[in-house]
Amino acid sequence: MPESQSSRSAEGVAMLRAIEAEKPEDRRICYDPIARDLIPHNFAFAISKWVITSGLYEKMAPGATAFIAVRERYIDDYLAAELATGLDQVVILGAGFDTRAYRIPGIEKTRIFELDTPATQELKLERLKKVVDPLPAHVTFLPVDFNTQTLAESLPASGYDEHEKTLFIWQGVTYFLTAEGVDSTLAFITHHSGSGSSVIFDYLYNEIFKDPNNAYAKSLRQAAKISGEAYMFGIDGGQVEAFLAQRGFSDVHNLTLEALKERYFTGPNAGRVVPKDVAIASARVNRQGD
Repeated sequence: MPESQSSRSAEGVAMLRAIEAEKPEDRRICYDPIARDLIPHNFAFAISKWVITSGLYEKMAPGATAFIAVRERYIDDYLAAELATGLDQVVILGAGFDTRAYRIPGIEKTRIFELDTPATQELKLERLKKVVDPLPAHVTFLPVDFNTQTLAESLPASGYDEHEKTLFIWQGVTYFLTAEGVDSTLAFITHHSGSGSSVIFDYLYNEIFKDPNNAYAKSLRQAAKISGEAYMFGIDGGQVEAFLAQRGFSDVHNLTLEALKERYFTGPNAGRVVPKDVAIASARVNRQGD
């Protein structure tokens, strides 16, 4: 995706969150009351909502809507748990249209850094200012050209403190990066964050790239054609613990979407389908003496 173009996938994810939020409380998995205001096109929203509620989108991309909803909910819950134990900073990498800084109770007591490409961040701010006015002082917006700038170059200059306990939220990003880009980010986290810091991210299994008949892989390829964002990175199934340990992390928790379905999809949601080739991992920076 050209750096001058805002992320279509970020807007699409916000659209799905907004549609989920309009469901009755006993049927929705996640709740983002701000997302709808970040999608100002009423006609586009109405059409998208019909495509999803009619079941047509599920036929085209099996499990995609459930994945977005449960990913949002699980990371919300993880963030809330980290805030409860004490957290100084939250860094949202590739923030897109993320709204956690404005809706998670207690997050205003931390310093938030939202990083994204200039075009995507500019569009988000334009829309966000119409909903959240004034923008809270605890949030720093940091435009970053991920192709040319490193976190080490951009974050410290914005007031980030590498000695404080920090949670890095890396949602919907890893699969669009090169292996070198993933390693560079993880290296920054391990070497430039305080005691007890952690990261949470979702990732694809490498196997999805090897199976041309995989239904979810087909839907991703179609999405890439529309968004212009190619899927490049994955981790072998069952190997994320070793992968993160080799990069300086411990206390790794890996949840497949099937496991998340058992946790969150109950009652009227029990029949919802989730993809099998995606997982969410969290891990803590491993330092002797921590």
